[in-house]
Amino acid sequence: MANLQSNLAGIKSPNPFWLASAPPTNSGYQVLRAFDAGWGGAVWKTLGTPIVNVTSRFAALDYKQNKIIGLNNIELITDRPLEENLQEIRECKAKYPDRAIIGSLMEVPERGPWHELVKRVQAAGVDGFELNFGCPHGMSERGMGAAVGQHPDIVEMITAWVVEAAEVPVIVKLTPNITDVRATARAAKRGGAHAISMINTINSLIGVDIETWNPIPHVDGKSSHGGYCGPAVKPIALNMVNECARDSEVGIPISGIGGVSTWQDAVEFFLLGATNVQVCTAVMHHGFRIVEDMIDGLSNYMDSRGIGALDGLIGQAQNKITTWENLNLNYQIVAEIDQEKCIHCSKCYIACEDAAHQCIDRVLVDDVAMLKVDQNHCVGCNLCMMVCPVEDCIEMVQVANGLPPESWKQRSSTVTA
Repeated sequence: MANLQSNLAGIKSPNPFWLASAPPTNSGYQVLRAFDAGWGGAVWKTLGTPIVNVTSRFAALDYKQNKIIGLNNIELITDRPLEENLQEIRECKAKYPDRAIIGSLMEVPERGPWHELVKRVQAAGVDGFELNFGCPHGMSERGMGAAVGQHPDIVEMITAWVVEAAEVPVIVKLTPNITDVRATARAAKRGGAHAISMINTINSLIGVDIETWNPIPHVDGKSSHGGYCGPAVKPIALNMVNECARDSEVGIPISGIGGVSTWQDAVEFFLLGATNVQVCTAVMHHGFRIVEDMIDGLSNYMDSRGIGALDGLIGQAQNKITTWENLNLNYQIVAEIDQEKCIHCSKCYIACEDAAHQCIDRVLVDDVAMLKVDQNHCVGCNLCMMVCPVEDCIEMVQVANGLPPESWKQRSSTVTA
């Protein structure tokens, strides 16, 4: 069977599935339940000076029959005393010495308080630290969280402070609420970080109740921007992970976060450059036992491909992502409709006619109405295949046009010459 053991910058765990710093890691009781279920590690809910949380705190974006495709929260860091958390960390580590326990930290941007917090948490036996430079709400208004993570110079400075006092690996958790995440990733590397994790939650407002006009969620009729996560953010997270994985100035391991719900999601993160993954929203939706399917699914997938260890997955597709100017302009695909599977709903026709390139025609064949692709004009945009409700009814096939690969960069240089 495939070996799922994970090693993120020296932090080892029996599998690459960690719980992200969030409500599911708020207490020792929860972390022990998670480890009982099989999770390889847990990033403890962020430690610092305890705060007072509000009610209500969570709101979800549902789409038709799909619940919680996105989750918004205005919950802050731990509201429990530091020593209480540290005692529970000791207990969890004693019972599960093979699991990774990471201390997520947040503190005012002063060297002394950071050193003190690091030393106290380190004494509890954590395997590493994760610096929360990403929380976009509440804490950012106090000069912490994303207020730090949006400034590369401050990221570098605080990371260096932590590395001075830390005897275990330091992970920097990056905010996506920035123009170019590589800037802060590079800063974390310069500060001495051993790894980065991404993405933290995205600034958002989930919605407004159009009957009461109250924001959702609301606290006595008012609300605040919150952090957005869940399956809907996965494409954003994948892009940012890959941007950093391909950047030679970053060059440190990545813990992938953002919409991981299944083993298939995890594989995508691995292929694009992540060393392990962290999960939050899926656990809040379905509970700790989802890790059983994640472990079995990943193991079976690796076995089926003859991949013995995670290194055989990590980064294998990361360099298939490039800039648009390098894409082959002569690669051509067109749509083909399987007439035996077609139910004549006309969704493909309407989508192509109204929102794409008018390449699908309604025709009569032996007095039977059919939908046919004009392949001489089809641009291969994929829209018809995407809207078709019948699996494998529309296929995108490559056209053998005999043209050699040519990118926009190559074509432009030829024209200029």
